[in-house]
Amino acid sequence: MDWDKATLEKFRLLIGKMPVFVRGTAEQRVSEKAQGLARAGGRPEVSEKDMVDAFFAQTPFGFQGLMKNDLSAVGIDYTKYGYTDAPVPGRPREERTS
Repeated sequence: MDWDKATLEKFRLLIGKMPVFVRGTAEQRVSEKAQGLARAGGRPEVSEKDMVDAFFAQTPFGFQGLMKNDLSAVGIDYTKYGYTDAPVPGRPREERTS
């Protein structure tokens, strides 16, 4: 299945941020999930939303905080797809100074 060009670039950047020993597995699982979501939605190519949904579905909860940081670092606003930027339970909130 084809990917939106910008989405594929971001996907590759995100996979590159992962530890070497999990890259292959993560790339396969997230890619398959994103393609499945696109097919299920009747879309001819994987969109950014499909990719973000796949990352959230395939990333263990304990690692989603790091994943959110990586998504933001490559210019993806995951909150526009319905995901919260609330802190991970059990971790103190960062104090913001303005």
